[in-house]
Amino acid sequence: MGAYRYKGRNPRGESVSGVVEAPSSEAVANQLFNLGITPIDIRVTASAVESAWRRPLAAQRIELKELIFFCRQMHTLAKSGVPILQALRGLRDSTANRSLAGVIGQLSEALDAGLDLTAAVKRHPRVFSTLFVSLIQIGEASGTLDESFLQLAGYLEREQETRDRINAASRYPLFVIVAIVVAVFVINIVVIPAFARLYASFHAPLPWATRFLIEVSHLTVAYWYYMVACMVAVVFGVRAYVRTPEGRYRWHRLRLRLPVIGPVFYRALLGRFARGLAITSRTGVPLVQGLTVISRAVDNDYVAARILQMRDGIERGETLARTAQVTGLFPGLVLQMIAVGEEGGAVDAVMNDVAEYYEREVDYDLKNLSAAIEPLLIVAIGGMVLLLALGVFLPMWDLAQVALRRGA
Repeated sequence: MGAYRYKGRNPRGESVSGVVEAPSSEAVANQLFNLGITPIDIRVTASAVESAWRRPLAAQRIELKELIFFCRQMHTLAKSGVPILQALRGLRDSTANRSLAGVIGQLSEALDAGLDLTAAVKRHPRVFSTLFVSLIQIGEASGTLDESFLQLAGYLEREQETRDRINAASRYPLFVIVAIVVAVFVINIVVIPAFARLYASFHAPLPWATRFLIEVSHLTVAYWYYMVACMVAVVFGVRAYVRTPEGRYRWHRLRLRLPVIGPVFYRALLGRFARGLAITSRTGVPLVQGLTVISRAVDNDYVAARILQMRDGIERGETLARTAQVTGLFPGLVLQMIAVGEEGGAVDAVMNDVAEYYEREVDYDLKNLSAAIEPLLIVAIGGMVLLLALGVFLPMWDLAQVALRRGA
C-alpha cells in the first residue's frame, strides 16, 4: 500500500484533491470513479515513494546471477515488443527470490505512478549500480532498451565469472589456514601441557624450543578466553574501521599490494575499468559522465579516486591519455592503447581489446593461484612442524642419551 495524491472533478465539475492509500494508481482511479470523481492527475506522494524504497525487503539476498537472469529476460521481452510495465509484472510473479520480486514490484509501481524506468531503478542503489542506471537511461533515451539490458547481462556475467574463480581459487588456502590455526590451538591446549608434565618429572634442563612452546602453552591455557576476546575485538574493530571512508580507502589500496593475490585484484580492476569505458563510450555517454559512472562501478575507492582525477583533468581540457598517465595507475600497454584509441576515435574498440586482454590475464592468474600460494603454505606448515619437532623431540633425545650413558 502507498499514499497517492490525486486531483479530479466531482459530478458538479468542481475541482477536488486529496490523498488516498492504494496498492497502485489504477486502484486509486477505480476508487475515484466509484465515488463519482473523474481523476485528472494521480501521483505517488514523495513520502510514500521514499518509504517504499527504504522499506526493508525480505532477508533473502539478491545474487548477481539473479540480476543476470533479470537482464536476460528483460532483453528478450523488450526485444519482442512487450511493454516494460507488463514485462515487469510478469517477472515479478515468476521470480523465486522474494527480495528481487519485491524490487521488481516496486519498479512496476513506480512506472504506474508516472516515473520512468531510470528514476525507478535509481531508487535501489544497493541492487542496481550507477553503471546499470546509466545504461538504462541511455537505452530509454535512444529507444534501445533491449540492447542496454543485453550489455548489462554480458557485463554482469563477466563479473560473476571472475568472482566465482576468485572464490574457487581462495577456498583451498583458506581451508589450510583455518586448519593450521585450529591445530595450533589444540596443540597448545592439549598436547604441550602433557609433554610439559612429563619433562618436569625428569628435572632436567630443556632446550630453548621446548621452553618457548611450554610458555606459549601456559599463556594459552591461562588466558585463552582473553585471546579469543581480543581476536573478536580486532575483527570487529577492523571491520568498523574499513567501513569508514578513510579505512575503506586504505584497505582498498592495501589489497592491491598484497603478495600473490594483489596483482590479480589489480588486473581485474583494470579489466573492469576498460570494460566500463568501452561500454560507456559505445553507448554515447559523455567522457566526463562516463568516468564518474566507472569510478562508482569499480568498487575500489583507491582506483575510483584515480579515475576521478582523470575526470578532473579532462574537465580542464587535457587528453584522456595524459590524465591516465598522471594517475600512475595504468601500465605502459594500457596508456599506449588509450592514446591510439583517442587519436583514432575508437576508444570503445580499443578499451574492449584491453578488457579482453586483462580478463584473459586474470583467468590465467586464477587458474595458477593455488600453485602460487602453495609454496607459502608449505613454508608456514614446515616452520610450524619444525618448531614442534624441536620442542617435543629434542628433550626426548637428550633424555635418551642421558639414560644410555647411565646404563653404560
